[in-house]
Amino acid sequence: MKFEKRERIETDVLIIGGGTAGCYAALTLQKESNAKVLIVEKAAIRRSGCLAAGVNALNAYIVKGRKPQDYVDYATKDAAGIVRHDLLLTMSERLNGVTKVLEDLGLVILKDENGEYMARGNRNIKINGENIKPILADAVLQLPNTTVMEHVIMTDYLVENGEIKGAVGFSLRNNVAYEIYAPYVICATGGAAGLYRPNNPGFSRHKMWYSPFNTGAGYAMGIKAGAEMTTFEMRFIALRCKDTIAPTGTIAQGVGAKQVNADGEVYETKYGLTTSQRVYGTVKETLDGHGPCYLATEGITSEQNMDLLKAYLNMAPGQTLKWLESGEGPQQQNVEIEGTEPYIVGGHTASGYWVDTKRETTIRNLFAAGDVAGGCPQKYVTGALAEGEIAALAIAERWQNEQGANAGTVNNVATGGKVNAARAAANTVSTTVAAQAKTYLDAYDTFLTGEAPLYTTEQLEEAMQRAMDSYAGGIGSYYRFNGKQLAKAKARIEELIGMAEQLKAENLHDLLFIYELKERLVVCLTLIAHLGARKETRWHSFAENLDYPETSDEWLCYVNSVATDKGIEIRQRPLVTSDSYEHQDGAAVSKGGAL
Repeated sequence: MKFEKRERIETDVLIIGGGTAGCYAALTLQKESNAKVLIVEKAAIRRSGCLAAGVNALNAYIVKGRKPQDYVDYATKDAAGIVRHDLLLTMSERLNGVTKVLEDLGLVILKDENGEYMARGNRNIKINGENIKPILADAVLQLPNTTVMEHVIMTDYLVENGEIKGAVGFSLRNNVAYEIYAPYVICATGGAAGLYRPNNPGFSRHKMWYSPFNTGAGYAMGIKAGAEMTTFEMRFIALRCKDTIAPTGTIAQGVGAKQVNADGEVYETKYGLTTSQRVYGTVKETLDGHGPCYLATEGITSEQNMDLLKAYLNMAPGQTLKWLESGEGPQQQNVEIEGTEPYIVGGHTASGYWVDTKRETTIRNLFAAGDVAGGCPQKYVTGALAEGEIAALAIAERWQNEQGANAGTVNNVATGGKVNAARAAANTVSTTVAAQAKTYLDAYDTFLTGEAPLYTTEQLEEAMQRAMDSYAGGIGSYYRFNGKQLAKAKARIEELIGMAEQLKAENLHDLLFIYELKERLVVCLTLIAHLGARKETRWHSFAENLDYPETSDEWLCYVNSVATDKGIEIRQRPLVTSDSYEHQDGAAVSKGGAL
């Protein structure tokens, strides 16, 4: 089979990903400009992405008595200094504002007897968030200047002379391949799951911490287009309830449960209380023969027990069902914990696109927000909203300036409305860009019409996960790696990249799975380069380098990368400590050449 139709669409702003950041960017653009916006979503925006099942707290909020700088200091300490001060500050200053917008849209935020938001710790507030994504999505679906295309997979950017021109993709429902042209693009696709062998392989492999449908598409598109990436080596490994992979923060913060080993000894203070240290302590206690490890909940009150049962129904009902099935809740038994497989996600660590303060990537007019944007860890839901707002405000300002400078309107193909004449001139499709689009769309048909090889997409995915687990610091190697192991991982991933090009798709869902595999492989290769480039161990477990087990002041810097024809070029950038940062050619110091 082939695609029955190739359709060209033109719009003013293309938002790739209808998750938290993407939806809020659309709301902001509607408010601040008259630009026509097109959101392209892989699934359906009312229940897509990380918030699909809901959440019971907003983990990034400036509670009473605190200030934005406090949040910056917390995130900086947790990441051992490898953060962007400007990104953290501009995000933190917006956390409470975007929270108020969510509440106005209908989100239920729990309050105390004085009418104040009910805090959970120093930076969190409690919510009834099972419908947080439908609330946000419904607001977007009502916008008059915004069109939402669902069940459409974007695969490649269209770039000319270092400037974004649009992207290409295909529909899972309509048998249509799309060329979408836009002078401004926001990437809000999320991070990358499924790179490593998961906690629960086989039938239950998608029972994981991060959304299994976030495959690193945005990262891969940027890497292939030559965008600079940052800090992929700061992987995220979540500390979770064993088997269900349910969150532990609700227990640790909700009832003050400590991490204890099998002997009942509290070990969390021995290793430190940062996110990575909590994981490392659990791994180390197990390796030293003191496992399994737990959150000590035995003896909590009946009220606390019931609160936990209810809380997990909002976001991880499997944990509540496990308690009910066993007949013993957290009051009667401690909760066993374990680390997950590693993920690449800029919402918790600093991995992602290298962006300026306005969230523009090194490809002009391409912005990144939320989990896909690097340099700004501990974003969570509200931080993703804030970054969507920041990117949208930057685009709206440029849009309005150009609109004022260039009068006139032309038809907008995507929406049937009107756009500024300057946009039409800026978005004229050159022969080079048209040729790019044709090459990418032809590749779809090649996968759909080729001969089937002796292996399947699923087999290659399992081979990728085995290689990453064994040689690039997965669960099976207790998150540890060395240079020789990384070299083996790199060789295997490169082999699998070549094999993936020979796959055959029997239908559009098969084609989706092929591109998800291709995305993950691209991300794996960049991740391996980053793990090898940082010659230290700054975050135990997150990047446990056996060749360099200590922290080094020489590496108090960013490890960035750009994919070139010669390989992955590593760039070592100095820390950004100012309140504002703009991209400058030549600002990076290349170290180590192409990997």
